Amino acid sequence: MIFDPIFERFSKDIGIDLGTANTLVYVKGKGIVINEPSVVAVNQRTKQILAIGSEARRMVGRTPSHIVATRPLVDGVISDFEVTEAMLRYFIDKVHNSTYTFLRRPRVVIGIPSGVTEVEKRAVQDAAINAGARQAFLIEEPMAASIGARLPVQDAQGSMIVDIGGGTSEIAVLSLGGVVISNSIRVAGDEMNENIVQYARDNFNLLIGPRSAEDVKIQIGSVYPLSETLHARLRGRDLISGLPKEVHVTDTHIREAISPSIRTIVNAIKNVVEETPPEIISDIMHRGIMLAGGGALLRGLDSLIHDETKILTVVADDPLTCVARGTGVVVEDLESLKDVLVTTNFERIPR
Repeated sequence: MIFDPIFERFSKDIGIDLGTANTLVYVKGKGIVINEPSVVAVNQRTKQILAIGSEARRMVGRTPSHIVATRPLVDGVISDFEVTEAMLRYFIDKVHNSTYTFLRRPRVVIGIPSGVTEVEKRAVQDAAINAGARQAFLIEEPMAASIGARLPVQDAQGSMIVDIGGGTSEIAVLSLGGVVISNSIRVAGDEMNENIVQYARDNFNLLIGPRSAEDVKIQIGSVYPLSETLHARLRGRDLISGLPKEVHVTDTHIREAISPSIRTIVNAIKNVVEETPPEIISDIMHRGIMLAGGGALLRGLDSLIHDETKILTVVADDPLTCVARGTGVVVEDLESLKDVLVTTNFERIPR
């Protein structure tokens, strides 16, 4: 385009990890500058957006009936197009807060789950363009996480990544800049939170919200017995009396609660390993399985996967930011890394 040199001068190319739970934004030349919850508060009467990100998350469960604090992404894909577009515009404007609005036309690289349909890809791309992006490129989250974890994805040797986010768990084997085999399951952090909510209801007659469940999961969650017992308090409403109630829980309770989700994720990992070509399995046994995403922080998860697969498993440095850092690496050198981007049926990637 004739105006591209002008836009390039005033815009900052960005990489976005558009997650179900959190959105991280990487700015070219600066690094990760935004890490906020993917939550938007909307006034249902006026359709006005009241808050986005951290401010909106504080409203969850505390709003009057006409105000809804919601996540516009469910299981890694867009469930509310207009709200997602508004959220992306908010983050793009926040990055360019000192630039004239009409000159904010960055190129954007967005991480998406590996199992999405062409329609879902188009929705993400359209939302980014409508939010102010000059060009929107897509990259599969396992590929972005692998690049962010500094795995040699462009070499002729296999690498395996397990990215456990909020809405999806992405398991992929990569080689020569492409995905050899992958599996995307909609069992991840949010499902574990629901497991804890249901466990509290069934075992303590206690009604808690997903946010309380997530807090206790972070505080004492584990998948293996620990050398020292961890304790936490759950506060909610007694389902029998209807009055406030507090119970003390240990890591054993939380481990039991999330075990169905953990078992599903481990079985999905084993299925990918079973389908991986023998030569690549040899590479993976040498290098190991890399864990990324917030789920990687669960205590003992690497040991459990190692015991189940007999393959060394390691947690990436700062697993929460792997996808965002991966999109950032691509943003910094878009021309030489364009082969790792997702090609779509509705638009060719410029070469």
